Amino acid sequence: MTDAELKIKSIQYRIRLLKYIKKAGAGHTGGSLSCVDILNVLYNRILTVSPGNFTDPARDRYVQSKGHSVEALYVVLADKGFFPESDLETLGRRQSPYVGHPTRKIHGIEHNTGALGHGLAFSVGVALAGKRDHAGYRVYTLLGDGELAEGSNWEAMLTAAHYRLDNLTAIVDRNQLQISGRTEDVCGLECLVTKFEAFGWAVRSVDGHDVAALADVLGSIPFEPGKPSVVIAKTVKGKGVSFMENEARWHHGVPSDQQYEQAQQELEALLREVKA
Repeated sequence: MTDAELKIKSIQYRIRLLKYIKKAGAGHTGGSLSCVDILNVLYNRILTVSPGNFTDPARDRYVQSKGHSVEALYVVLADKGFFPESDLETLGRRQSPYVGHPTRKIHGIEHNTGALGHGLAFSVGVALAGKRDHAGYRVYTLLGDGELAEGSNWEAMLTAAHYRLDNLTAIVDRNQLQISGRTEDVCGLECLVTKFEAFGWAVRSVDGHDVAALADVLGSIPFEPGKPSVVIAKTVKGKGVSFMENEARWHHGVPSDQQYEQAQQELEALLREVKA
Protein backbone atom coordinates (compact mmCIF):
# COMPACT_ATOMS: atom_id res chain seq x y z
CA MET A 1 0.00 0.00 0.00
CA THR A 2 1.41 3.41 -1.00
CA ASP A 3 1.75 6.37 1.35
CA ALA A 4 -1.15 8.10 -0.44
CA GLU A 5 -3.34 5.03 0.01
CA LEU A 6 -2.40 4.87 3.69
CA LYS A 7 -3.53 8.48 4.18
CA ILE A 8 -6.90 7.69 2.62
CA LYS A 9 -7.23 4.53 4.67
CA SER A 10 -6.66 6.41 7.95
CA ILE A 11 -9.55 8.76 7.25
CA GLN A 12 -11.81 5.88 6.24
CA TYR A 13 -10.96 4.09 9.48
CA ARG A 14 -11.88 7.21 11.47
CA ILE A 15 -15.23 7.47 9.71
CA ARG A 16 -16.00 3.83 10.47
CA LEU A 17 -14.93 3.76 14.10
CA LEU A 18 -17.07 6.80 14.86
CA LYS A 19 -19.99 5.07 13.16
CA TYR A 20 -19.72 2.03 15.41
CA ILE A 21 -19.12 4.03 18.58
CA LYS A 22 -22.24 6.08 17.82
CA LYS A 23 -24.30 2.95 17.11
CA ALA A 24 -23.05 1.17 20.25
CA GLY A 25 -23.63 4.17 22.47
CA ALA A 26 -20.22 3.72 24.08
CA GLY A 27 -16.57 3.88 23.18
CA HIS A 28 -13.15 5.32 23.86
CA THR A 29 -13.34 7.87 21.10
CA GLY A 30 -10.33 10.13 21.65
CA GLY A 31 -7.75 7.38 22.06
CA SER A 32 -9.06 5.40 19.09
CA LEU A 33 -8.72 8.49 16.91
CA SER A 34 -5.19 9.14 18.16
CA CYS A 35 -3.84 5.63 17.52
CA VAL A 36 -5.57 4.65 14.27
CA ASP A 37 -2.71 5.88 12.03
CA ILE A 38 -0.31 3.64 13.96
CA LEU A 39 -2.55 0.61 13.49
CA ASN A 40 -3.03 1.48 9.84
CA VAL A 41 0.72 1.43 9.17
CA LEU A 42 1.31 -1.69 11.25
CA TYR A 43 -1.34 -3.81 9.53
CA ASN A 44 -0.98 -2.41 6.01
CA ARG A 45 2.80 -2.05 5.83
CA ILE A 46 4.70 -3.76 8.65
CA LEU A 47 3.15 -6.86 10.24
CA THR A 48 3.48 -10.29 8.68
CA VAL A 49 0.09 -11.38 9.97
CA SER A 50 -3.15 -12.11 8.12
CA PRO A 51 -6.37 -14.08 8.57
CA GLY A 52 -4.74 -16.95 6.74
CA ASN A 53 -1.59 -17.24 8.86
CA PHE A 54 -2.93 -16.23 12.28
CA THR A 55 -2.28 -19.69 13.72
CA ASP A 56 1.17 -19.93 12.12
CA PRO A 57 3.90 -19.88 14.80
CA ALA A 58 6.06 -17.78 12.45
CA ARG A 59 3.59 -14.85 12.31
CA ASP A 60 4.36 -11.47 13.84
CA ARG A 61 2.50 -10.66 17.05
CA TYR A 62 0.63 -7.44 17.84
CA VAL A 63 -0.68 -6.71 21.35
CA GLN A 64 -2.82 -3.65 22.04
CA SER A 65 -1.93 -2.84 25.62
CA LYS A 66 -4.14 0.27 25.57
CA GLY A 67 -7.05 -2.06 25.07
CA HIS A 68 -9.73 0.53 25.74
CA SER A 69 -9.10 1.97 22.26
CA VAL A 70 -10.40 -1.24 20.76
CA GLU A 71 -12.70 0.44 18.24
CA ALA A 72 -9.68 1.44 16.15
CA LEU A 73 -8.38 -2.12 16.27
CA TYR A 74 -11.77 -3.60 15.33
CA VAL A 75 -12.14 -1.53 12.16
CA VAL A 76 -8.60 -2.34 11.04
CA LEU A 77 -9.03 -6.08 11.66
CA ALA A 78 -12.34 -6.04 9.80
CA ASP A 79 -10.74 -4.22 6.89
CA LYS A 80 -7.98 -6.85 6.76
CA GLY A 81 -10.57 -9.64 6.57
CA PHE A 82 -10.25 -11.18 10.03
CA PHE A 83 -14.04 -11.01 10.34
CA PRO A 84 -16.92 -9.41 8.38
CA GLU A 85 -17.29 -5.73 9.13
CA SER A 86 -21.02 -6.34 9.56
CA ASP A 87 -20.12 -8.07 12.84
CA LEU A 88 -19.37 -4.64 14.29
CA GLU A 89 -23.05 -3.78 14.08
CA THR A 90 -23.29 -5.80 17.32
CA LEU A 91 -20.60 -3.80 19.15
CA GLY A 92 -21.55 -3.36 22.78
CA ARG A 93 -24.69 -5.47 22.56
CA ARG A 94 -25.59 -8.19 25.02
CA GLN A 95 -23.75 -11.47 24.28
CA SER A 96 -21.75 -9.91 21.45
CA PRO A 97 -18.03 -10.81 21.56
CA TYR A 98 -17.29 -7.27 20.34
CA VAL A 99 -16.94 -5.61 23.72
CA GLY A 100 -15.10 -2.55 24.95
CA HIS A 101 -11.72 -4.25 25.29
CA PRO A 102 -9.91 -6.81 23.11
CA THR A 103 -10.55 -10.48 23.83
CA ARG A 104 -9.26 -13.63 22.19
CA LYS A 105 -12.81 -14.51 21.22
CA ILE A 106 -12.17 -12.27 18.20
CA HIS A 107 -10.16 -13.68 15.30
CA GLY A 108 -6.97 -11.65 14.97
CA ILE A 109 -6.57 -10.66 18.64
CA GLU A 110 -3.55 -12.16 20.39
CA HIS A 111 -4.29 -11.35 24.01
CA ASN A 112 -7.00 -10.01 26.28
CA THR A 113 -6.04 -6.47 27.31
CA GLY A 114 -7.51 -3.54 29.11
CA ALA A 115 -6.00 -3.97 32.54
CA LEU A 116 -3.48 -1.24 31.82
CA GLY A 117 0.18 -2.04 32.27
CA HIS A 118 -0.10 -5.71 31.31
CA GLY A 119 0.45 -5.64 27.56
CA LEU A 120 4.16 -4.86 27.62
CA ALA A 121 4.94 -7.57 30.18
CA PHE A 122 3.04 -10.12 28.10
CA SER A 123 4.87 -8.99 24.97
CA VAL A 124 8.23 -9.37 26.71
CA GLY A 125 7.34 -12.99 27.47
CA VAL A 126 6.36 -13.68 23.86
CA ALA A 127 9.52 -12.01 22.54
CA LEU A 128 11.68 -13.97 24.99
CA ALA A 129 10.03 -17.21 23.84
CA GLY A 130 10.81 -16.25 20.26
CA LYS A 131 14.46 -15.68 21.09
CA ARG A 132 14.77 -18.99 22.89
CA ASP A 133 13.06 -20.82 20.03
CA HIS A 134 15.28 -19.04 17.45
CA ALA A 135 12.06 -17.91 15.77
CA GLY A 136 11.96 -15.08 13.25
CA TYR A 137 8.76 -13.37 14.32
CA ARG A 138 8.64 -9.87 15.78
CA VAL A 139 6.45 -8.60 18.62
CA TYR A 140 4.80 -5.17 18.63
CA THR A 141 2.78 -3.62 21.43
CA LEU A 142 0.94 -0.30 21.62
CA LEU A 143 0.99 1.52 24.96
CA GLY A 144 -1.03 4.50 26.06
CA ASP A 145 1.12 7.18 27.67
CA GLY A 146 -1.23 7.29 30.66
CA GLU A 147 -0.62 3.62 31.40
CA LEU A 148 3.10 4.26 31.83
CA ALA A 149 2.29 5.25 35.41
CA GLU A 150 1.84 1.52 36.06
CA GLY A 151 5.01 0.11 37.60
CA SER A 152 4.72 -3.20 35.76
CA ASN A 153 5.74 -1.41 32.57
CA TRP A 154 9.08 -0.39 34.01
CA GLU A 155 9.76 -3.88 35.33
CA ALA A 156 9.01 -5.20 31.83
CA MET A 157 11.35 -2.62 30.29
CA LEU A 158 14.20 -3.73 32.52
CA THR A 159 13.55 -7.36 31.66
CA ALA A 160 13.39 -6.70 27.91
CA ALA A 161 16.75 -4.91 27.98
CA HIS A 162 18.33 -7.59 30.19
CA TYR A 163 17.42 -10.32 27.70
CA ARG A 164 18.45 -8.16 24.71
CA LEU A 165 15.05 -8.50 23.07
CA ASP A 166 15.67 -6.73 19.79
CA ASN A 167 12.67 -8.62 18.37
CA LEU A 168 10.39 -6.48 20.58
CA THR A 169 8.97 -3.06 19.70
CA ALA A 170 6.85 -0.86 21.94
CA ILE A 171 4.95 2.08 20.49
CA VAL A 172 3.78 4.81 22.84
CA ASP A 173 0.66 6.70 21.78
CA ARG A 174 1.92 9.98 23.22
CA ASN A 175 -1.20 12.13 23.09
CA GLN A 176 -0.42 13.60 26.54
CA LEU A 177 -3.97 13.07 27.84
CA GLN A 178 -5.59 10.41 29.98
CA ILE A 179 -9.02 10.04 31.53
CA SER A 180 -8.24 12.36 34.44
CA GLY A 181 -6.36 15.08 32.56
CA ARG A 182 -2.93 15.83 31.14
CA THR A 183 -0.34 13.14 31.80
CA GLU A 184 2.17 15.70 33.03
CA ASP A 185 -0.31 16.88 35.67
CA VAL A 186 -1.40 13.39 36.75
CA CYS A 187 2.00 11.66 36.82
CA GLY A 188 4.74 13.37 34.84
CA LEU A 189 6.56 11.29 32.23
CA GLU A 190 9.10 13.62 30.69
CA CYS A 191 11.80 13.29 29.62
CA LEU A 192 10.39 10.05 28.23
CA VAL A 193 13.18 9.50 25.70
CA THR A 194 15.82 9.71 28.43
CA LYS A 195 13.87 7.34 30.67
CA PHE A 196 13.62 4.64 28.00
CA GLU A 197 17.28 5.05 27.12
CA ALA A 198 18.23 4.71 30.78
CA PHE A 199 16.32 1.43 30.87
CA GLY A 200 18.37 0.11 27.96
CA TRP A 201 16.03 0.70 25.01
CA ALA A 202 16.76 2.18 21.60
CA VAL A 203 14.40 5.11 21.08
CA ARG A 204 12.96 7.00 18.11
CA SER A 205 10.35 9.77 18.11
CA VAL A 206 7.94 10.38 15.24
CA ASP A 207 4.80 12.28 14.29
CA GLY A 208 2.20 9.62 15.03
CA HIS A 209 -0.14 10.95 12.34
CA ASP A 210 2.43 11.03 9.51
CA VAL A 211 1.90 7.62 7.95
CA ALA A 212 4.98 7.89 5.71
CA ALA A 213 7.20 8.77 8.68
CA LEU A 214 5.65 5.99 10.77
CA ALA A 215 6.29 3.48 7.99
CA ASP A 216 9.92 4.59 7.69
CA VAL A 217 10.58 4.34 11.42
CA LEU A 218 8.80 1.03 11.94
CA GLY A 219 10.47 -0.35 8.85
CA SER A 220 13.95 0.30 10.32
CA ILE A 221 13.50 -1.89 13.42
CA PRO A 222 15.53 -2.98 15.31
CA PHE A 223 17.09 0.41 15.86
CA GLU A 224 20.11 -1.15 17.56
CA PRO A 225 21.13 -4.82 17.63
CA GLY A 226 20.64 -6.34 21.07
CA LYS A 227 18.22 -3.66 22.30
CA PRO A 228 14.42 -3.55 22.37
CA SER A 229 13.02 -0.69 20.29
CA VAL A 230 10.50 1.93 21.32
CA VAL A 231 8.74 4.45 19.09
CA ILE A 232 7.36 7.50 20.84
CA ALA A 233 4.54 8.52 18.51
CA LYS A 234 3.51 12.11 19.12
CA THR A 235 -0.24 12.17 18.59
CA VAL A 236 -3.34 14.25 19.22
CA LYS A 237 -6.22 12.79 21.20
CA GLY A 238 -9.36 12.97 19.06
CA LYS A 239 -7.31 13.56 15.89
CA GLY A 240 -9.38 14.43 12.83
CA VAL A 241 -12.42 15.89 14.59
CA SER A 242 -12.00 19.55 15.52
CA PHE A 243 -14.06 19.63 18.71
CA MET A 244 -12.54 16.38 20.04
CA GLU A 245 -8.89 17.23 19.53
CA ASN A 246 -6.83 17.69 22.70
CA GLU A 247 -9.91 17.33 24.91
CA ALA A 248 -9.58 14.93 27.86
CA ARG A 249 -13.37 14.65 28.11
CA TRP A 250 -13.34 12.68 24.85
CA HIS A 251 -11.26 9.91 26.41
CA HIS A 252 -14.60 8.12 26.55
CA GLY A 253 -17.68 9.58 24.98
CA VAL A 254 -20.38 9.27 22.37
CA PRO A 255 -21.16 12.22 20.12
CA SER A 256 -24.66 13.62 20.01
CA ASP A 257 -26.49 13.46 16.69
CA GLN A 258 -25.37 16.98 15.85
CA GLN A 259 -21.76 16.30 16.90
CA TYR A 260 -21.70 13.05 14.94
CA GLU A 261 -22.93 14.80 11.81
CA GLN A 262 -20.28 17.51 12.20
CA ALA A 263 -17.53 14.95 12.77
CA GLN A 264 -18.49 12.95 9.69
CA GLN A 265 -18.72 16.10 7.56
CA GLU A 266 -15.22 17.15 8.66
CA LEU A 267 -13.78 13.70 7.90
CA GLU A 268 -15.56 13.43 4.54
CA ALA A 269 -14.20 16.86 3.58
CA LEU A 270 -10.70 15.76 4.56
CA LEU A 271 -11.13 12.57 2.54
CA ARG A 272 -12.10 14.53 -0.57
CA GLU A 273 -9.10 16.80 -0.06
CA VAL A 274 -6.65 13.90 0.25
CA LYS A 275 -8.10 12.13 -2.79
CA ALA A 276 -7.95 15.28 -4.95
